[in-house]
Amino acid sequence: MTITMTRRKAPSSQEPDGGVANSKATPGRRFLRHVVLIAIGLVMMYPLLWMVSSSLKLSNTVFTDESLWPSTWDPSNYPRGWNALAEPFSLYLMNSFVIVTLSIVGNLLSCSLAAYAFARLQFAGRKLFFAMMLGTMMLPAHVLTIPRYVLFDKLEWLNTYYPLLVPNFLATNGFYIFLMVQFMRALPTELDDAARIDGCGPFRTFWKVIMPLCMPAFATTAIFTFISVWNEFFEPLLYLTDPQLYTVPLAVRQFMDSEGQSMWGEMFAMSFVSLAPVIGFFIAGQKYLVKGIATTGLR
Repeated sequence: MTITMTRRKAPSSQEPDGGVANSKATPGRRFLRHVVLIAIGLVMMYPLLWMVSSSLKLSNTVFTDESLWPSTWDPSNYPRGWNALAEPFSLYLMNSFVIVTLSIVGNLLSCSLAAYAFARLQFAGRKLFFAMMLGTMMLPAHVLTIPRYVLFDKLEWLNTYYPLLVPNFLATNGFYIFLMVQFMRALPTELDDAARIDGCGPFRTFWKVIMPLCMPAFATTAIFTFISVWNEFFEPLLYLTDPQLYTVPLAVRQFMDSEGQSMWGEMFAMSFVSLAPVIGFFIAGQKYLVKGIATTGLR
């Protein structure tokens, strides 16, 4: 009896399912891919480039000179814009920095404690409360504008920073809680058991074990809070009436008037100045932002 053995041919790198070589793009395809990505990036960056260009133009040529390269340079827009308002622009930057810093601290403390309770503790009604918290994310923010204004008026908090800061210390943002809950659920439960054996209670377990491991989620929350609070216009406009308490968005709005005599060059110059901290903060925390989002929800 003759036994015929057929040797299976190893998959070639040229075949669709074989080898790693096929998964690598050719130099021509890689070059074309980079060209397309650069073109898309330039399109997305055009508004920023236009703003920077406009900040260096004469105010009366901002909308007539369509080129990104100004025909007449006017860098004096920056010093004029810095001192054009009732107060130096540094005051408004400082006001925004104070509000942003305290908002970040409040969100990190309150939302992390709420997330730890939902993710690691067992208590009656946990699923119900978690569902209610998720429901707040689906509620339009402007629905609460009038009730919150009435409440803060009764508390005599109008024209103060309390309406902008206190809600951040009460874990009112469901998105940040949900983000941290998903991150904490990915941590091994054996860590809690080991901490409990060593005599740690829930709060000490959170402070010594869970919190150091959640730094990517904390960094993501800090970046999102910085961007949202720094760019917030509606709430400061609603609660603040004293110009000395104005934040950066309200200060930039003062460069425009109802008679069409707006200082466009100075406004775009200060707009770029107000955007610089956001870009710097994002670049500094970009690595943690990507890590926090990429690992959230993974088990």
